[in-house]
Amino acid sequence: MTHKELLDAAQEEIRIGNHIEALRLANIVCTETLPKTEMHCEASLCIADTERTLGHHDHVQSLVEQTLSIANEFGYELVKARAYTILGIMYMSLSELPRALDYLTKSLDIFTALGDTNRAVLATSNIGMIYQELADYTGALAYMNKALADATRIDNKESVARISSTIGTVYFALSDYPRALEYMSNGFAVLSELGQEVNAARVSSNIGNIYAELSDYTLALEYYTKSLKILTEAGDKAWSGRILNNIGNIYYLLADYPLALETMLKALVLHNECSEKYSAALVTGNIGLTYLELQDYSLAMEYMHRALDMYLQIGESAGVAGTTGSIGLLYARKNFDGYDPKKAEEYLLKAASLNEQLGTKRPLLDNYFTLAGVYEHEKRWEDFAVFFKKYHYLKEEVQSEEAKNLAEKYDNERREAEREKQIALERAATQARIDEQQKLLHNVLPPTIADKILGGRTLIAEKLPSVSVLFADIVNFTKLSQRITPEELVEGLDRIFSAFDNLAEKYGLEKIKTIGDAYMVVSGAPLQREEHAQAMALFAIEMLEAMKEFRSISTGEEIQLRIGIHSGEVVAGVIGKKKFAYDLWGDAVNTASRMESHGEPGKIHVSEEFKQAFLLGTGRQGQPQKSPTSPMSPLFTNRGEMDIKGKGMMKTYFLEKSTT
Repeated sequence: MTHKELLDAAQEEIRIGNHIEALRLANIVCTETLPKTEMHCEASLCIADTERTLGHHDHVQSLVEQTLSIANEFGYELVKARAYTILGIMYMSLSELPRALDYLTKSLDIFTALGDTNRAVLATSNIGMIYQELADYTGALAYMNKALADATRIDNKESVARISSTIGTVYFALSDYPRALEYMSNGFAVLSELGQEVNAARVSSNIGNIYAELSDYTLALEYYTKSLKILTEAGDKAWSGRILNNIGNIYYLLADYPLALETMLKALVLHNECSEKYSAALVTGNIGLTYLELQDYSLAMEYMHRALDMYLQIGESAGVAGTTGSIGLLYARKNFDGYDPKKAEEYLLKAASLNEQLGTKRPLLDNYFTLAGVYEHEKRWEDFAVFFKKYHYLKEEVQSEEAKNLAEKYDNERREAEREKQIALERAATQARIDEQQKLLHNVLPPTIADKILGGRTLIAEKLPSVSVLFADIVNFTKLSQRITPEELVEGLDRIFSAFDNLAEKYGLEKIKTIGDAYMVVSGAPLQREEHAQAMALFAIEMLEAMKEFRSISTGEEIQLRIGIHSGEVVAGVIGKKKFAYDLWGDAVNTASRMESHGEPGKIHVSEEFKQAFLLGTGRQGQPQKSPTSPMSPLFTNRGEMDIKGKGMMKTYFLEKSTT
């Protein structure tokens, strides 16, 4: 192999996470090339990049600076840009964000000047990651979306996958879990297809974070454990430490404090070895909280103050606020020998002030609650009243009815999806013949999709330019369910959803899933059809008609639906290797859900896009609405513009059947 081929092979080994082989190949090139040649510099940077991944930052610094000196002397512009990239990423991991931003901006300027679009894309994405670390999520998404658009334009699948996965982490930080899962899942699928096991494992661990946030700790641990095994074998101490900390957090939430402490201490060792200051501070604070629950208050205080000093050193305001609040919480513990209400008040007020400035509401909620408890114990009733009111009002804001309903939907969707997948797996295990397998797959998946799987397709995903998506939700379901037995609840839902299934079959629609008391269906997927909006409109109207047959067992009242429909582009595909599920992702899905949640009982709330798709299918787009030709013909009633959460101002309509 030539030196260039050896170096290309080394870069490939870095991409797939085989660091030992990458070092071996790069060292061969370094040994066999003359110092100060461009090839020798490239090999040195390859070694430095591998050492950076392994957390050997001191060695990286000296090696890159030597290489930069040579590059400046001989005018090796590409070498300079790559050196700046390595330093920028290293300083980002060390939480030295201004230095990181400076180096990455320099690298982007050079790559752009050289016309190296592939590397410019990665530099742009890395700058977006710095803005993410600075909690400037608008700036982060601006850079990352530009990088994603450029990567898509030049058809760089690897960059598209990695950037998509990173965008998912931004949406995770914004608590937009459906979008986070959409972007991460897409990135994970492509990275796995490309054979990039290590990068896919990193994305997989981030998917675990989503399930942890949704309180599905079993599934989160499954993702974490698989990712940890791969990354540990690859020698990636930094990521392994993060995953261990996440696993420790789950044990903490499950109240297994000894196991949580053991896991977090392992994570701290790895972070210290890699000099990852932010991650080390994070896990140090978590260890302090764990000692607090173990009632080892001396060690709890020691670790909390360590974490506070570390956060102050790197200028991480959110960490300072959180740890300051934790120290205040400890001083407020009445069984703590050092119980001190004055110090508790001092630290908690500082934490509250910081959280108010940062706009971090959940930690602020904890600060207000603990302060109210301190004032109550000290019989400072006026102060107690002030902070209890603050706590009460903020709690209402944070846990608004819409947010609560959305969280319940996520939880129900997760449970139902897992139940359906488990049933599919158990049935599949009993099938010994191919015709039985085919029958099973056709029960779980659309027939055309099932046939593709039986034909050997392992990755099924497609972009559909125009479909109609419907969400329907039973109004006041929680109250209704509390008045009847579990058996009556299940039997009632089964009758309602079976009626909907029959209607879906009648109009050629595809049920995607039932989500607790909600129903999701698509028209125009997996088989595209021009009249998808018309079919969906008639289906929705008949849904409301069908609901007149169902009444509450406890009150005899008519059970009402709230329905939302939107038309647009989606990505459709099958997830799972053994437990299959056909699902949809994309903004059209989120918007349809918003139409439902912003709708009214007994009405069908639709978007302007759905109306236009309906008119386009009838050949009347852009024309005034005509009188319906049959009693079931739909009629659009203008609802005007309204502010739709996450979308802004949208023109929407109520879809009704003609009464003439």
